[in-house]
Amino acid sequence: MAFVPSRGSGPSADETLAPFKIVIGGGFGAGKTTFVSAISEVRPLHTEETLSTASIGFDDLSGISSKRTTTVALDYGRITLAKSIVMYLFGLPGQERFSFLWDELSIGALGAVVLADVRRLDDCFASVNYFEKLGIQFAVALNCFDGAPMYDPEEVRAALDLDPGVPTVLCDARDSRSVRDVLITLVESIYASQGI
Repeated sequence: MAFVPSRGSGPSADETLAPFKIVIGGGFGAGKTTFVSAISEVRPLHTEETLSTASIGFDDLSGISSKRTTTVALDYGRITLAKSIVMYLFGLPGQERFSFLWDELSIGALGAVVLADVRRLDDCFASVNYFEKLGIQFAVALNCFDGAPMYDPEEVRAALDLDPGVPTVLCDARDSRSVRDVLITLVESIYASQGI
């Protein structure tokens, strides 16, 4: 599948456009903002704020000590896959104290991506549990940070106790092609779960 720019060669008037609302979850500092930014064909919307002393004791910076900002509401982007699939991406804030936004942002979502930082794998449990309880088809993307240990996706699947129908893939949230591949994997799993 190829990218289709938002101006120019999008779907013609006689083609059916399939809109997908996708939410991107994961722990604090897992790369959700980067993931949305890497793929969006429109200027992404971010609600980033500088970390302050108020976050001391709430935000665990172990393994991500260079992090200076955090998402306080959402990230938003859009990407057109193929000629007839457009995805509206909503990145969820990673901290538990902002989890009240998850329900609002997940309304109408057809699928989700849980972005997992293998250096801090425990941080993605809340998102995995949330999407399982919500009954939304999701994929787990293991964000391959520089210098992070590499794990086989099947090892992580076992560690997270994921159902066999949950795709688990490697990802580089900075690379648009890698992000695209994660989204394609998710769409394929949504179609497969619906028998399409």
